[in-house]
Amino acid sequence: MATTELLDRRNFYIGGAWVPPSVAHDVEVIDPSNEQACAVISFGSQADTDAAVAAAKAAFPAWSMTDPGERIALLEKLLEVYTARYGEMAEAISLEMGAPISLSQTAQAGSGVGHLKAFIEDLKQFEFDRPLGDHAPGDRILYEPVGVCALITPWNWPMNQVTLKVAPAVGVGCTMVLKPSEIAPLSSYLFADMMHEAGFPAGVFNMVNGDGAGVGTQLSGHPDVDMVSFTGSTRAGVAITKNAADSVKRVALELGGKGANIIFDDADEKAVVRGVRSCFLNSGQSCNAPTRMLVHRSRYDEALAEATKAAEQTAVDNAHHEGRHIGPVVSEVQWNKIQGLIASGEQEGAKLLAGGTGRPEGHEAGYFVKPTVFADVTPDMTIAKEEIFGPVLSIMPFDTEDEAIEIANDTAYGLTNYVQTQDVERARRVARRLRSGMVEMNGQSRGAGSPFGGYGQSGNGREGGEWGIEEFCEVKSISGWNPVD
Repeated sequence: MATTELLDRRNFYIGGAWVPPSVAHDVEVIDPSNEQACAVISFGSQADTDAAVAAAKAAFPAWSMTDPGERIALLEKLLEVYTARYGEMAEAISLEMGAPISLSQTAQAGSGVGHLKAFIEDLKQFEFDRPLGDHAPGDRILYEPVGVCALITPWNWPMNQVTLKVAPAVGVGCTMVLKPSEIAPLSSYLFADMMHEAGFPAGVFNMVNGDGAGVGTQLSGHPDVDMVSFTGSTRAGVAITKNAADSVKRVALELGGKGANIIFDDADEKAVVRGVRSCFLNSGQSCNAPTRMLVHRSRYDEALAEATKAAEQTAVDNAHHEGRHIGPVVSEVQWNKIQGLIASGEQEGAKLLAGGTGRPEGHEAGYFVKPTVFADVTPDMTIAKEEIFGPVLSIMPFDTEDEAIEIANDTAYGLTNYVQTQDVERARRVARRLRSGMVEMNGQSRGAGSPFGGYGQSGNGREGGEWGIEEFCEVKSISGWNPVD
């Protein structure tokens, strides 16, 4: 692709206008389906970060005092704009990070619509001003915006994470600077355009592109940023927390995961295949993927056969083609990491049932990974401990309920675990004992507005619903607020 054909996305959205970078620092965006440049962005400098934060800080006093109904009305307008430009959003996501266009048109772009709708309804019900209780009629509790927020989002589910942060932040009266992933910035560029079209006041929402070491570090350590909300790797989350400590700002983290999917002897007949498909969804690039399948020994051999067949039937193809295939992973760096982890599984003694290293047949270009299944994995193996972020499933047997729970909890992470059993009491008992922020049972997805977040090295915040709204609020306690009636 010639340079003249590249999408030009070098400007930043600051103070209600698209502005050029203070210093040119052009970086190409790569289409992972063909390894060719598809767009050019610019990385911001300290001057750009400072300008965006200053715009957010200047807008905060007026925006924070607006009526919640006014903010909700703007979110409703944003939802209209997003819906009208839905096809553009799906295409941008597919181009930048390799989600197959069919997936991008449903789950990827659809997540933005879903979160906007849910937060609009939740904000309408949220009590920003409430009494402490009947025992103290003169005391009032106010939920107020935390201030200027730095929102740092990942590449794997771009609009899922952007809307999970932006909607509640603007809804409670915060102002913000968004730094999307430099690998997948095109959807956020489009989202910024949507915010402008919806009519949010200048400075409420700002966006600066850059990498974590640059703009990310500048934002997390900035004295005029009151809160950092970050989704990404645990390594980066640690660095952000350390950098933010000197200014004692709030830091909310949504980090990695290593989900266990416990399949008991009485699990339904679709449990194994459902688990494989869930693991491979989005080419395995989901922090809540069930990447460790724990199977009761009585069904272990059967599960291995089913998982092998499911992996072999998983098609891999270009992200721009329609169909129910998986696309490439996002980048060369990610592809190399996954190849190294697959190789470690073989070297450490896991039994390779499907897939393996190298590109799938017929895909000499593009960051494509073979759908891979390992059997006889032990908890001490690298593939059982590290987050792979690719279409790689590790299967291991267990004999007792206690053993399954022990294996599931034997991880530094604690995001999502999965339970498959027809015994209601056992399902509830196991769910209580699993050390994770979320548990999904028998293929039942969690409802809209449920909190998303984890234990341990999976992070320390919650997104979605009233919990996601409270995340961006300070709580003020006032005495002497005597009733007027």
